[in-house]
Amino acid sequence: MPSPAQPPSPADLLLGWYDRHRRVMPWRALPGQLPDPYHVWLSEIMLQQTTVATVGPYFERFLVLWPTVAALAAADLDDVLHAWQGLGYYARARNLHKCAKVVAGELGGVFPDREADLLKLPGIGPYTAAAIAAIAFGRKATVVDGNVERVMARLFAVHDPLPGAKETLHAHAATLTPDARCGDYAQAVMDLGATICSPKNPACGICPFNDACAARRLGIAADLPKKSPKAERPTRRGVAFWIVAPDGSVLLRRRVESGLLGGMMEVPSTEWVPDGVWTTAEALKYAPQGISVTAGWQPVTGLVRHTFTHFHLELTVLAARVDAGSDPDGIWCAPGRFGEFALPTVMKKVVRLAVEFGAAT
Repeated sequence: MPSPAQPPSPADLLLGWYDRHRRVMPWRALPGQLPDPYHVWLSEIMLQQTTVATVGPYFERFLVLWPTVAALAAADLDDVLHAWQGLGYYARARNLHKCAKVVAGELGGVFPDREADLLKLPGIGPYTAAAIAAIAFGRKATVVDGNVERVMARLFAVHDPLPGAKETLHAHAATLTPDARCGDYAQAVMDLGATICSPKNPACGICPFNDACAARRLGIAADLPKKSPKAERPTRRGVAFWIVAPDGSVLLRRRVESGLLGGMMEVPSTEWVPDGVWTTAEALKYAPQGISVTAGWQPVTGLVRHTFTHFHLELTVLAARVDAGSDPDGIWCAPGRFGEFALPTVMKKVVRLAVEFGAAT
């Protein structure tokens, strides 16, 4: 008697679903096309902690400006940071530029095709290395982002909370990763998490993993994955200095390369310290050197509030006019030309507050 047909594997079920329902994205190769490693890398860096809807226009704009990795490597960092404005996490943009220089200069414009070699490049961690290896080169790699963690937590009914459960979920994902169509599978499981196995109200009835899903059988799919309580974000405070020259130009300066917002332009400011209240006298110890204030410092009415990943920030603003002999470190920005500089969002808020207040004008 002929042996009974083997049931399709979970990967086969998912790939069948993906062939019918795959999302169309500007960086994703169409069926039958070979992926472009530059497109895959660029999109994966942009998608870190950023939504697909947000990334789309930025990705397309970058390809117009810099259609190849060599073109991006040759670009001025300020231009790259300026084009990145609005995506946040600016260290990604700096590392993107560094990585492009390495690939274009040291690797002949060719991206490595193995995870171990990709991990040596600036800005590429384990997830991104796996994603590029699988999607761009078809290498077998276990690609696990937040969507995949959610799928695995439900499929295997993992009750341990994140982030502690990450290794367990990665191990489960590895057991399902097929030897063939590795790039399609990686994108399929991410698409499944984004569209069917969503955080709230998962559409279990149309999921290709419906029969195999342990959480669905237990009636707890919507409760997984569990997450450990997040620590409350602390609040840091600082003072920004709105310094206006006789011609109306405003002083900007570049932040140091390392650390938060490294290499970005800013309205000069104090350190950002936890809690506490800045006195004017304490704040002015951090005011730029080389300026001669003509009529004292004027507090700007209002408060700039901004939230970073790990803390809230509150900035007050002190404004002053300086005489023509002032020669501080920095760049004088003519009124109405702030858009030409790579100002992070928090500094755009400072500019908006000062301009609306008519500070020192």
